[in-house]
Amino acid sequence: MSKHTLAVLVENSPGVLARVAGLFSRRAYNIDSLAVGPTENPAISRMTIVINVESHSLEQVIRQLDKLVNVIHIAELKPSESVQAELILVKISATSKNRFDVDAVLETYDAVIVDESAETLTIEATGDAAKISDLLDALERFGIRELAQSGLVGIERGSRSLAERTLSVQSIPTAKSGQADYQN
Repeated sequence: MSKHTLAVLVENSPGVLARVAGLFSRRAYNIDSLAVGPTENPAISRMTIVINVESHSLEQVIRQLDKLVNVIHIAELKPSESVQAELILVKISATSKNRFDVDAVLETYDAVIVDESAETLTIEATGDAAKISDLLDALERFGIRELAQSGLVGIERGSRSLAERTLSVQSIPTAKSGQADYQN
């Protein structure tokens, strides 16, 4: 089994997320990470889905996703051909006694303090899964009190966007084409 990251362009309409998640549930595939958000075109949303499957199962997942009415396009984001990152917000126990040590860890991982109280610091960091994991390991000694972690998001390297590569072929307006009213 290996992890695969899929970028899925979908219509921005109610129920699409439920249909996509339902497809994975019915097939008994576990989603490792799922992030959904708007794109440059307000009528289209982008899902970044990380799944852990064999390659023949990946092909089946892609074929099944492609059958869903609201799915516009699917692309696999290979790590070497894309930029991928996660976001974490982590609240740790911190006092003036260990603040110097906390600051040293944060500097190492390019993390920032976004909130502080007399007993805690809330830290924000972005990066690939390995960086996030290493940061959390380094912060454990201070006592992690709360953790919120986003799903992975990714974008292909280079100048062309996924929308430009796919939507224009399907005669769907892109932000670059100057037409903002996507109709199916």
